[in-house]
Amino acid sequence: MRCPFCTKINNKVIDSRLSKDGHQIRRRRECANCSRRFTTYESVEDIPIMIIKKDGCRQLYIREKLRNGMLRACEKREVSINAMDEFIDELERDLKESEKKEISSREIGERVMTKLQKLDDVAYVRFASVYREFKDINDFFSELKGLLSDK
Repeated sequence: MRCPFCTKINNKVIDSRLSKDGHQIRRRRECANCSRRFTTYESVEDIPIMIIKKDGCRQLYIREKLRNGMLRACEKREVSINAMDEFIDELERDLKESEKKEISSREIGERVMTKLQKLDDVAYVRFASVYREFKDINDFFSELKGLLSDK
């Protein structure tokens, strides 16, 4: 492990423990060269999950892409980042526990919209407008009518 301060490789582990979520090992290290301390996390490498896009192509699942989409939808709304991260953690756990190694983007999008609808209606409509590719104001009105009729 390279020291993030001096970039030397020589360091020692001072402390090891499970992270809060219990899925990683947190290691506290001290550089033998500059004596500064830093933290590393060790986790099991998972088999990658492939996303089948609308056009049929396959892409590697990237957590940050999903998180960024949710962050944009929730921008300036009272939705906590912790709530989004917990949802993404739960989604990833479900994906890993299922036997499927490929999942459609449609299934992930629908699950995100279901969650956002519970968290914040405005964030839900924002996400839906991009995900469902609204073409004009009528698409927005249709979605809002459906949202209002559910309440």
